[in-house]
This record gives sequence, structure tokens and C-alpha cells, in this order.
Amino acid sequence: MRTLKQNTIYFLVLILSAAFLFLGNRFAVGDFAEEVFDDYDETYRGVVLDIYSRNDLPGWGGTESGGTEIIFDVRVTHGVRSGDVIRAQQEVLTFFMVNEREVSVGDRVMIFYADWSGIYHFAGYQRINYVIILGIAFLVLVLLFARKKGLNAVVALGFTCMAVIWVFIPAILSGRNIYVTAIIVCVYAVISTLLIVIGANKKSFAAIIGCLGGVFMAAIVMFAMDGLLQLTGALDSDTEMLLHLRNPVDLRAIVFAGVVIGAVGAIMDVAMSISSSLWELKEAGGVSDFASIVKSGINIGKDILGTMLNTLILAYLGSSLSLLLLITAHNPVLLMLFNTELVIVEILRALVGSFGMLFAIPLTAVICGWLYTKEADENENKI
Repeated sequence: MRTLKQNTIYFLVLILSAAFLFLGNRFAVGDFAEEVFDDYDETYRGVVLDIYSRNDLPGWGGTESGGTEIIFDVRVTHGVRSGDVIRAQQEVLTFFMVNEREVSVGDRVMIFYADWSGIYHFAGYQRINYVIILGIAFLVLVLLFARKKGLNAVVALGFTCMAVIWVFIPAILSGRNIYVTAIIVCVYAVISTLLIVIGANKKSFAAIIGCLGGVFMAAIVMFAMDGLLQLTGALDSDTEMLLHLRNPVDLRAIVFAGVVIGAVGAIMDVAMSISSSLWELKEAGGVSDFASIVKSGINIGKDILGTMLNTLILAYLGSSLSLLLLITAHNPVLLMLFNTELVIVEILRALVGSFGMLFAIPLTAVICGWLYTKEADENENKI
């Protein structure tokens, strides 16, 4: 059971975390709020009521069919125009090898208004509803299995996600320094997550210091490699479009931020595992002096590192599978494949995260050795 002091610290952490999000969002958006964020097209969710017409589109040169134009009516189900019926258009073009299927009555769709055409267009099917249901089911299972710890984990995850969405993304679009903002968000995620999930104790403090050390090492390595490899950050057409925003984005900084933020989770996992394991060993009487705790921590870290390296590498390979297939098909020479910036960045994600974990292991072990034996040393000195 938590003591009154622990409960006070817990709620103080929640308040400070929320305050960071609020103040961070205000600072991140700054004077660019109206310029950057208030110029979006109208977007609505709704249900298809009727298919008004289907028309063939002219192909190139007017000789072949270019696809099909579907005009349909949508009843808006959310937002200020809820209940209104809007006429929208979907184009299924033969130019694209893969298209969304044609809408039909009863489909739940997204539509948006485009200034360039003066009409509403089909934006896609509503998919988030099913993801929300799956997410809720997962959260229920987490709460049933881990109970209070699970609730804290969910709260911490929420704060981390909001830090990225409410602080980091607006800061980028507003022209703030991406390198500095990325590090701030990483530090916030580490401190808030571990204090909320574990509480304010020696275990969490040791894990926080070890994790932050690993994150800063990952940032240093990535910054150095960015200069050595002469990265452009223009990985694909999507990233190049960022250059056309009102506040052009530094693509190299985006790559840096993506790699470092992506490494935080693995580094935090390693640091917390070592800190928690050493605490249990100490409490069980297995280790008691500084040297034994550090040695045990490094041994535990070696075992964790083996599996976590596989986790990192396989995660990035899995997320880049389509990319690897495409590049391999067009560049069967391995040297060309591994010299492509897209592939280089994916390799960097795994290696930089691994460097962070490698540094976090001995640092966490040393901090645990110092913190876990500090009280015993003080008591001996008093005697």
C-alpha cells in the first residue's frame, strides 16, 4: 500500500506532467498557431446514404478509360454539421495499381472539402473505430492482469503520446529547434513514465539516470553519424513534401529525432529491468555490497542485451520489409542496397538504439550499486 507521502508525490507527478503538456503546447505553437494550424480543409465522418451516379473518366489521349467517378451522398455523423447530407465524389483511377474499393450504401467514410475543386472528396474509409475497439480490449486486459500497475502504465503511455502529438509535432511545424525539442520530449517521457509506473524510489531513480545516459549516448552517436554519412533526410516523396510547408522542415533533424525517440523505449526497458532485478536481489539478500551489485547488474544486462538487440533489429526489418523488397528488386547488388539512404537510416535506427542500451547497462548497474548500498554505508558510519 502506498503511504500518504507516496500518494502526494504520485499526484504531484501527474500534475507536473499535465502542466508540461499544456505549457509545452503553448510554447511549441507560439505565434505560428493561426498561420500553421487554422488553414485546414473541412473534414467529416459520415455514412453513405445513396449512390447518385457512376461515370467513366477519360483516359490518356481520350482512347481508354481512365477509371470511374462515383458521386454519392453522405449523412454526417460527427462535428458541427452532424445530420447534414453532403454530396461527395470518389475517383477510382486505372492509373493506380491499387485503389480503395468503390463506396456503397451503408459504408462509413471520411470526406474532405478541397478549395482547389470546390467540392467534397472521398478521403478513405473509417478504420479508426475498429482500432479503438481493439485498443480498448487491450487496455481492459492490461488492467485485469496488472491492475494498479497496468493503470499507471496506461496513464504514462497517454502522457508520452500526448507529448509527441501536442508538443513535438506542433514544435516542428512552428519552426522550433527539432534537435532540442526531441531531447526534451525524450527526457519528459523517461521521467514521467518511470515515476508514474514505478513511483519515486531508488529503483525508478536508478532507471531514470541509466536511461537518460543511454538516450544522450544515442543522441551523440546519431548526431555524429549524421555528419559523417552526409544524410539529406529526403528518404521518400512524403518527406520531401515537408519542404513545401510554410515553415520548411529540416529533414536531417527529422531523421535524428525519429531515431532517438524510437530508441527510448528499448533503452528504458533495459534500464528498468536491471534496476528492478538488482533491487529484488538486494531485498532477497543475494547481493549487498557495491561490487556485487554492479557485477550482477552487468551480467543481467548481458542477457537482456542479447534479446533486445534481436527485438530492435527485427522490429525495424519488419517495418521496412516492403522497402527492402522494392530496393532489392531494383538493386540486386548488395553494396547498392546497403548504400541507399533509406536502408542506411533503418540500420542506424537499430545501431543507435543498441549503442544507447549498451551504455545504459553499466551506468544503471553503477547507479544501482551506489543507491542501494548508500543507506547501509551511512548506517555503518553512524555506528
